[in-house]
Amino acid sequence: MKRRRRGAQFPPSRSSGYLVRDAHRAFQNVLEQRIAAFGVTRGQWYFLRVLWIEDGLSQRELSARVGMMEPTTVIALRGMEKAGLVRRVRSRDDKRRAHVWLTAGGRGLQGVLLPVARRIVAEAEKGIAPRDLERFRSVISRMTRNLDQMIRASRKRARRSPE
Repeated sequence: MKRRRRGAQFPPSRSSGYLVRDAHRAFQNVLEQRIAAFGVTRGQWYFLRVLWIEDGLSQRELSARVGMMEPTTVIALRGMEKAGLVRRVRSRDDKRRAHVWLTAGGRGLQGVLLPVARRIVAEAEKGIAPRDLERFRSVISRMTRNLDQMIRASRKRARRSPE
């Protein structure tokens, strides 16, 4: 006779977190394969994606928007500079601060890579009704807001608690 393990009480198929992670992993793997042909890494993709929306962000702002630690951002930006995708310019007001600007090459990739990303999403959404996709987007956005609110509340409590 088989014994059921405790994990079976909360199987991965019932965990929103597990399912989101699994879908994210699959999206990332396909994206990484398809953008590699253009000489772009997955890490670079995140920075390009943000800079295509708002160019000239400080390294700190860019790190925050991408959700990476600043040392990781610095390493990624060095590689992107060598690849001719971005340039870093010291702030005139504060020499400790650097702003990141797309080069013509980095900007030009937008018209090439965004269609690649759109095709991946279209393939992933194949066979799913538009109303179901809208509901999914609404639900996943609400989950993200709930989790972000939990993080903010936890940080607030941590700042108030005496050491």
